Amino acid sequence: MDTSDPQPGAPLLGEPLPVELMNTVWADRDGLHDALADAADLARWLGDVAPRFEPALALDEPVAASGPSPLVPLVDRYRRLRDALRRLAAVVTEDPRPAAASAAPDLAVAVEAVNRACAYAPEWSRLVWPDGGTPSLTTASAPAHGTAAAAALSRIAEQAVQLFAGPDREALRACRAPGCVLYFVRAHPRREWCSANCGNRARVARHYQRHHTDLPA
Repeated sequence: MDTSDPQPGAPLLGEPLPVELMNTVWADRDGLHDALADAADLARWLGDVAPRFEPALALDEPVAASGPSPLVPLVDRYRRLRDALRRLAAVVTEDPRPAAASAAPDLAVAVEAVNRACAYAPEWSRLVWPDGGTPSLTTASAPAHGTAAAAALSRIAEQAVQLFAGPDREALRACRAPGCVLYFVRAHPRREWCSANCGNRARVARHYQRHHTDLPA
C-alpha cells in the first residue's frame, strides 16, 4: 500500500475483484479513508475496474453524465457488500487489526449481504456457511433486472462466493504491515504483504524495533 502521496481513490493491487472491493477501505498517514463515499467515488472506482471484468464491464451512459446519477441508490449496496466481504475476510484470516474492523456485525449478516448482492443477477450463487462448518455454494435464479453497475455488483458478489467457498479462501491474507488495513490473495508462498511499499515499511519497523530493544537500559 503506497502511502507516500495522496491518492484520489482506493489502491488497486491487481487482486480479484472482491478483494479490490474490500480494499476500498484503505489507510495512510492521515487515517482511514472510504473510497466509496458517494456516487462520484463509485463511478470512479467502477471506471477503474471495468476492464477487469470478463467480459469487460460496459457502464451505462448516465453514469458519466451530468445531473442526478443513477449510481446514488447503488452506493449503499456496494458499501454493504464491501463491509460484508471484509467481515468474511476477517473470519478467514483471523484478522486482529482493530483499524480494519468491518461495519458488518457478524458472519450471518455478512453472508446474507453477499447473497442479496448475488441476487441482482439472473443467475447467482448462494453462500452457505454453517456455524463451525465449511463454506459451500448453491445456485438460484430470477428474472434479469437493473443497470450495468447493478449487474457489476452481482458479478463481484458471485466471484466472492467462489472465493470464499473455494480453495483460494486459504490463500486470503490480511496485510500485517504497520497501519495497513488491506487484504490480498497470496499467490506466491513467499509473499507476506499486500504491496512492496508495505513490505518496506514492515522491514523498517522491524529494524527500528530491534535497534530500540537492543539499546542499553
